[in-house]
Amino acid sequence: MDKLTQGIEQMQQHNYEEAARLFTESIDENPEEPVGYINFGNLLTHMNEYERAERFFNRAIELNAEAATAYYGLGNVYYDQEKYTKAQEQFIHAVKNGLDEADVHFMLGMTFVHQEYTKLALPYLLRAAELAPEDVDIQFQYGLCLAQNGQIEEAEKAMNGVLQLEKEHSDAHYNLGVVSLHKEDARGALEHFNRALEINSEHMLAAHAKAQVEQALE
Repeated sequence: MDKLTQGIEQMQQHNYEEAARLFTESIDENPEEPVGYINFGNLLTHMNEYERAERFFNRAIELNAEAATAYYGLGNVYYDQEKYTKAQEQFIHAVKNGLDEADVHFMLGMTFVHQEYTKLALPYLLRAAELAPEDVDIQFQYGLCLAQNGQIEEAEKAMNGVLQLEKEHSDAHYNLGVVSLHKEDARGALEHFNRALEINSEHMLAAHAKAQVEQALE
């Protein structure tokens, strides 16, 4: 097993010092190979050492301007610091350089969501949802974005899909309650708000919505 693979294993086991040692040795042995810098950058991002991580990803890009995962890593550095426009640029570079994985499309979509450009977010979240049908977070955010774009029936399908993956998803029930209100089904809405509160008694939005519906029904 090479040092990069060992380093990734150590990182997954949260043995960050050992991972750093292995990545450093790998870079020393292959200083012109971008992959060592990318892995070290990922490790530094995990450790919230964003300035150092940025330097490592930029070094990887200097060595190979088409290193898609370096752009993706750099995007994560900016995203974690809430620099969404800068993150967006890097994720777009990653996609242009051939990275077609759920995570990059999801992160790109979320940069638009955070800037309230939900129309622009939708195609990226759709692509992420297609690539990762079993990923609860991706499916939920896609459903939420559909709702924000007024695609209520599609949003309902997506939220029901989330519940198939995770029955106890309080936010999916809350959003299905909101969908029911759009369809003027107050009783159906109440069922979903109650279910959301059974799963999470501190779900403030569900509690507020439930009180309003009960008041209207009275």
